[in-house]
Amino acid sequence: QLQLVESGGGLVQPGGSLRLSCTASGITLNSYMIAWFRQAPGKEREGISCISTTGGTDYADSVKGRFTISRGRARNTVYLQMNVLEPEDTAIYYCAANWNPRSPICTMSPHYSNWGQGTQVTVSS
Repeated sequence: QLQLVESGGGLVQPGGSLRLSCTASGITLNSYMIAWFRQAPGKEREGISCISTTGGTDYADSVKGRFTISRGRARNTVYLQMNVLEPEDTAIYYCAANWNPRSPICTMSPHYSNWGQGTQVTVSS
């Protein structure tokens, strides 16, 4: 079972930035497509970004132009750089992974087998 751990959440003022990390223990993520989801209180879990195993990326309209997903050089980490944060970005952020080697495809639908426990992001003045 792939274990994922999210980190980097916290409290930030509107307009600020955070970088979230999704780290796997003892395994590289190169053959996994990775997605970031978030869930705000009282709302359904929302897929916001994904990255394929060949580097293709996709973003939800709500974060396009502000968030960037990337793979770390350490190969066991995927990042979500979040800029120009808004109060509406407040949520618990989760990463998820599915085995999908050498594929240009990634998905932001929640049909992932491996999930982290989440990290809280709060955007407030």
